[in-house]
This record gives sequence, structure tokens and C-alpha cells, in this order.
Amino acid sequence: MQSRISNPALSVPGVIDALQSLSKAANEAAEQAGVPHRTLELVNLRASQINGCAVCLDMHTRGAKKAGESDERLFTLAAWRDTPYFTDAERAALALAEAGTRLADQADAVPDAVFEEAAKHYDEQALAALVVTIAAINTWNRLNVITGQVTGEWTAQWAG
Repeated sequence: MQSRISNPALSVPGVIDALQSLSKAANEAAEQAGVPHRTLELVNLRASQINGCAVCLDMHTRGAKKAGESDERLFTLAAWRDTPYFTDAERAALALAEAGTRLADQADAVPDAVFEEAAKHYDEQALAALVVTIAAINTWNRLNVITGQVTGEWTAQWAG
């Protein structure tokens, strides 16, 4: 396997620093607002599953494992609605991540009910950080998928 071109985040000057700063700021804000790091990793993984980004799946699975995530939860993340392993707050974050990733799939891209459920579990600062996290992972996913980036052991250096 070989990528179509070098990763634009690495080849376009300033992009990697900007994207890493965005992701870092979102993570720090979320954690300061009480969103567990494991929840952020689950959100990143779920968006990456939807988008088919092998690089981000590899990296965020490693990050989730490093953060103490269980195999059962990682194995069943794609079917989170049908498993008992996730809290109501995690389910709300995952629903928001799915809606924010699948914007073109329905006329009401992020239904009020999805946002309102998330607001029951997260205050405005935490919600804002989750929204930025969702936007950031979707940016990373698109850069990697469009250019056919290939995952591998090098991904470990970037894992959370």
C-alpha cells in the first residue's frame, strides 16, 4: 500500500502545527470542563470509523488503550447503541459525534434532540470543546482518506 501523495498536514507549511494546536486546545478545554479523555478518544474513534480513516483508527485505538479503555468497549463501539458498555454521557457524546460527522445524511443534520441530550450531560464549555473535537477529527480524517494515507507503526508516535 502506498499513499497517493504525502500527507498535506506534513507537506503544507504550518498545517501540522495548526491542526495539532487545534486538537490540543479542544482536548485541554474538554478535560478542564470535565469530559474524560476516554470519552474524547471514543468520539475520535467513532468519527474515524464512519469516515473510514485507518490512520486515525489506529492512532486513537492506541490512545484509548493507553488511557485504559477496555477491549469490550473498543470492540463494540460501532454498535454503541446496542451494548451496555457506555454511559449516558458517552452515548450523548457519540450521538453528537455521529451527527456532526454525517452532516449530509439528513436534512436536519444535527437534530435538536441530539444536541439537547448532549446538553443534559455537558455544560456549554464542555459542549463547545466536544464540537471542536468533532470538527478537528473530521478534518484529520478527510486529509488522510482523500490522500490515501497508510497507517502503520509510525502512527504510534502520534498516539495520545
